[in-house]
This record gives sequence, C-alpha cells and structure tokens, in this order.
Amino acid sequence: MNRRLPRLLLLSSLALASIGACAGEIAVIVKTTNSNFWQNVNKGAEAAIKEGKGHTMTFSGPASESAVADEVNLVENAVNRKVDGILLAASDPDALVPALKKAWEAKIPVVLIDSMVSDAGKAYYQSFLATDNKAAGEMCAKEMIAKVGTTGKVAIMSYVAGAGSEVGRVGGFKEYLQAHSKLQVVGPFYSQSQMATALNQTTDVLASNADLKGIFGANEPTAVGMGRALVQSGKSGKVVAIGFDGNEDLQKFVRDGTLVATAVQSSYQMGYLGVKTLAEVIAGKQVPKFRDTGVVLVTRGNVDKPEAKNVLY
Repeated sequence: MNRRLPRLLLLSSLALASIGACAGEIAVIVKTTNSNFWQNVNKGAEAAIKEGKGHTMTFSGPASESAVADEVNLVENAVNRKVDGILLAASDPDALVPALKKAWEAKIPVVLIDSMVSDAGKAYYQSFLATDNKAAGEMCAKEMIAKVGTTGKVAIMSYVAGAGSEVGRVGGFKEYLQAHSKLQVVGPFYSQSQMATALNQTTDVLASNADLKGIFGANEPTAVGMGRALVQSGKSGKVVAIGFDGNEDLQKFVRDGTLVATAVQSSYQMGYLGVKTLAEVIAGKQVPKFRDTGVVLVTRGNVDKPEAKNVLY
C-alpha cells in the first residue's frame, strides 16, 4: 500500500468499476467501512455501477461511526476532486451540512442513504433512500409488547445519539411503547456503534436490573454486543431480546433463541438504488425526494424463507 496516501483513504476500501468511456467518479461515503452492513451497501453500489455506463466508483468511510470529522473530510475531499456525484450515509445530521453545501455550490449532486441530515441541509441533496426508521422502531416495539406484555422493564441499547437513523428508530420504539403499554424504559445507552462497548453496557444493565423483561439493540454492532452479553450472563432466552440488522452473528442469535427477532434493512438495496438514483440525477432526470428501501422482521419462523434471505447478509 502506498504510505503517502492520506490517512483517511488508508481507512477506506476502494471499489472501482467502469463500462465504456469514463464520465467521472461517483463517491460512495458511508459511516464506517468496518461493518458488514456497510460492506453490503458497497456490494449493491458496485452492482449498480457495473450495470451503468461510464462511471467509476470509490467506496470510503472512517474507522468508526463516531469519527464524524473524518467523514466530513471525506466529503470535502470528494468535492475537491470534482466527482460527478456523492452517495452519502451521514453519521451526524448537523455536522455534514456544511460539506453538503460545498457540494451543492460546486454543482455536485448528493443522494443520501440510511440517515437524514437536519432541515438546514434539505436544499443540498436530491434524494434520500432509507428504511422508514420510525416505522421500523414501532414494528420492533409492537413485537416486544407481544412477547413481554404491557408492564415491566425494557432496556434500549442504542448507538450514536442524534444520528438520523437513531432518532427515528429509537424514537419510534420508545413512542410506541409509551402509547401502547406501561412498560418502563431503561436507557437508552449509547455504544458509539462499538460491539465491545455494547457488550459491557448490556452486561451492566442485566446485572443492575434483575427484573428486566426485554431489551432492544438498535443497530448491528450494538445488537451483536447485546446478544453476546445475554449469552455470557446466562440470560439468553430468559430476557426477550430484539435486534436490528442481519449479519451472520445476528442470524445465529435468531436461530438459537438469543433474539426473538431482528429487524433487517435492505442495505444492498440502499447501495444499489442509491447509485441508480444518483446516476439519474447526473443524467438530468427527476427523482423522488424519498425512497423507502424497506425492512423485514426476521424470526426463527422465517429466517430461512425468501423474504428474509433477500435482506440477510
């Protein structure tokens, strides 16, 4: 590896694909490259590039989702390279807005995936593709109530406070519980999307809440850490646990009963449709401001069925 490359690019993986004469670069910038979820976004984006005409693609992200300043730098670097378009999963709703404004001023179209930016950035992106996170959070809360009833304690293990997806997902979960039950919410606790942190936080929550009836892990690394803590503490199958996302670890937890369910987004579709949408914008076509990429509640009963297999990774 060329040691002279900038540090951020050393943290990034690059995916290059082109057909015909190169019209320019599409920069796909995600919250972190150290996650199966975001690698699945990369796979979808690569597939769309291969089907398209004339663009190359770069795929990059910081070492962790909490490294917001690093992601801002990646966006600014893409603007300075004069890329044709940017597909962005924003790790913070406010911090990325100035960088998006720079892209807009440079006439570089931006399509967002997974997480929304604040209202101050609405003019600077052309489309937003994501799970309806509020609806997904409500779906998880409905499943929780169905399993634990309407009284008792439920803990929320979250990830990065204020991230667009987190606000909708955890907010939807809490609001549904408050409207449809008398369940007491413990937390939320923020893992910063670090599995080890989530494991330690969940271990502490389980130890200090012996009467806990349910627990919700709101994204992939958080839910994996939560599941491992349940197993290590001997609480697997005793505390009703619901996760979010669908990597191999979470699939295993569903199969062995550690999780009663996990809500799985189509990360592949985010990458695939995101690049397709960006290509349409670059070509001067009108695109919808929002596209719902869907979510599936995966349980032991459907984990091997097509509706689950199509989103698991």
